[in-house]
Amino acid sequence: MFEDGLSYPARGDWLGRTVIGGLLFAFSFLIVPAILVTGYLIDALERTVAGDEEPPAFADWGDLFVRGLVGTVIGIVYSVVPLVVFGGVAFVLFGVIGVAGGAGDAGGAVAGLGVVALLLLGLLFIPVVFLIYYLVPAALTNYAIEGEIGAAFDFGTIKPILLSSEYLVAVLLPLVVAVLLWIATSILSVTIVGLLLVPFLQFYGQLAVFRMFGSAFRTVSGRSGAARAGGVTAD
Repeated sequence: MFEDGLSYPARGDWLGRTVIGGLLFAFSFLIVPAILVTGYLIDALERTVAGDEEPPAFADWGDLFVRGLVGTVIGIVYSVVPLVVFGGVAFVLFGVIGVAGGAGDAGGAVAGLGVVALLLLGLLFIPVVFLIYYLVPAALTNYAIEGEIGAAFDFGTIKPILLSSEYLVAVLLPLVVAVLLWIATSILSVTIVGLLLVPFLQFYGQLAVFRMFGSAFRTVSGRSGAARAGGVTAD
């Protein structure tokens, strides 16, 4: 899965695709390019589950935008509940510290509790982020396959995927990719020319990661077959 994921972005017309994807990454702060990249990665998920060995082309920009927008909404929805719960815990924790501070004059002790609370919240935030990171790719893949936003919340289909060892591996392997990207980015950032190459490298890495997610989903679910008739064509 790891080698397949890393080689996936280099298949077909890799140069033209990487140039377009890298430029979109570079201008992702304008929001619309970021949405287009999200739509493209969702297409890559669909193509992977369908059994295609090459990434899709950047062709139907309107479709990419719509799918990217829906994918963004799905990611936000999946993020809301964990973040709200985390916010509630933080509110209660600091509320208790505030009450303790108002009940006595031990300012130093209260300050110490505040530091401990911040450290505890920092530790709690890690599993919250991981939970979101774990859920969203499976949701996006099911949406990519079905073409309906409701499929992203079809837990009857998604649950077996989430509980499988294949999917766990597919989630952990991108962390290795992230480390490799961080090392490569650090090296490239030393020079201006290298810095300009970073967005293209980031796009390559994201496409590799989404390939791993799609492959795991296909293996566990047994899903296969042709991609959407109206989808983006392969190179």
